Amino acid sequence: MVVVTTGLRERKKADTRAALAAAVLRLSVEKGFEHVTVEEVAAAADVSYRTFFNHFGSKEEALLLPDGADRIRLADRLAEQDPAVPVLAALRAAMQEDLARVQDDASTWRARFSVIAATPALLPRLVELSATDERALAESVAARTGADVDTDLHPVLVAAVVSAAVRAAFLRWHGGDRPLAAVVDEALDAVAAGLPTPTREKKVQ
Repeated sequence: MVVVTTGLRERKKADTRAALAAAVLRLSVEKGFEHVTVEEVAAAADVSYRTFFNHFGSKEEALLLPDGADRIRLADRLAEQDPAVPVLAALRAAMQEDLARVQDDASTWRARFSVIAATPALLPRLVELSATDERALAESVAARTGADVDTDLHPVLVAAVVSAAVRAAFLRWHGGDRPLAAVVDEALDAVAAGLPTPTREKKVQ
């Protein structure tokens, strides 16, 4: 009986969090993120102002990290990959489930990144809010490679570069019609190749 009660409580918590995240996104699309207040978000989700802060620390967090503290981090998924697989290949495999989940709800995520692109203050805030995840990813890379995350450059660099590449891919994907996984693959391919200058065919005069 206790297990069932806990499960119901967690589902209710997840439902409330999802309602708040949906409300802040809808209001941001309608009136611009800067003009949205926490009070409006709470009212739109039919919860109290205080309840909002039980789930998110700010309206920025509700928009940028809609899954809240319960989200599964890329670092955790990387730890599940075969240790014999090279780091970048393992990272690609680790992110496939999340990329598929985003693609399945593409309209919502495209709207979210449209708001981010239209609001200059949000991208640096996204980087700031993702710092904990990036550190965890660096630790996971270090554990995988036998490096020291506090003294070796490699794990920190891998985490930073991959995080930046994925953010850039999302920002390119949201305004187009290509599958998200294809855009992320293109970004990671460019990183793996050393970011070569793309060749462009010259126009025939």
